[in-house]
Amino acid sequence: MKTVLFHYTGTGNSLWAARQLAARIDGTRLVPLRDSASSAAAAGAEAVGLVFPVHIWGLPGRIVRFVETLNLPPETYLFALAINAGQVSRTLVQLQRLLAKRKQTLAAGYSLVLPSNYIPWGGPGPKERQQERFLAAREKIDAIAAGVVAHRAGPIEKGPLWQRMVFATIYRLSFKQIPAMDKGFWVDGKCTSCGLCARVCPAGNVTMEGGKPAWHHHCEQCLACLQWCPAQAIQYGKKTPQYERYHHPEVQASDIIS
Repeated sequence: MKTVLFHYTGTGNSLWAARQLAARIDGTRLVPLRDSASSAAAAGAEAVGLVFPVHIWGLPGRIVRFVETLNLPPETYLFALAINAGQVSRTLVQLQRLLAKRKQTLAAGYSLVLPSNYIPWGGPGPKERQQERFLAAREKIDAIAAGVVAHRAGPIEKGPLWQRMVFATIYRLSFKQIPAMDKGFWVDGKCTSCGLCARVCPAGNVTMEGGKPAWHHHCEQCLACLQWCPAQAIQYGKKTPQYERYHHPEVQASDIIS
């Protein structure tokens, strides 16, 4: 069986999950979801997976744009992993409905909980808690892999009703504002002008101007620029200087760039 995993990542959680899943399913190909990504990369695949982070309790814009071009044979087993910090909300239901508009069927949708990278609301949590999440994620990926190999239908996982109602409303109100949310980034005096922030940005939203990063209002809020900064010089809002940075410990900046 040939499986293709399309993955979108900013700080490595989704890439790690995609790699873990690929290691458990023979004949799996990993395809990064860049702007040039096309469903043509899935030609001949029996199973196609989407692995992506939850952004503001919903689908990232990059996933929405990709799904709107998705055209797979009806017999293709299509599944998804939504990477989140414990609040998947209705992200996978949203994906299911978006795919249905394209006459595509989401056979299974899984929520996978990993440490949070959304630093404006705090760091990723204690190392012990992070390790607990990594262990639980590995165990769940074992089950997901078995389901994919068997082409098992369901589940489409979702958060509790209150979460789907409240957070889905916030997502709808915020979605069109996301590209301009980069106005919250700023650079402190620790910047060394290394330019890594520009190289890791999946949206090409960061450039170096006068030796400092500048943002150009097509942000995706993946926070790669902030989290990968080796000097921890990039901040967002007022509180991030006091918070621990995070990227998945088994993923390197070179993996994101390449």
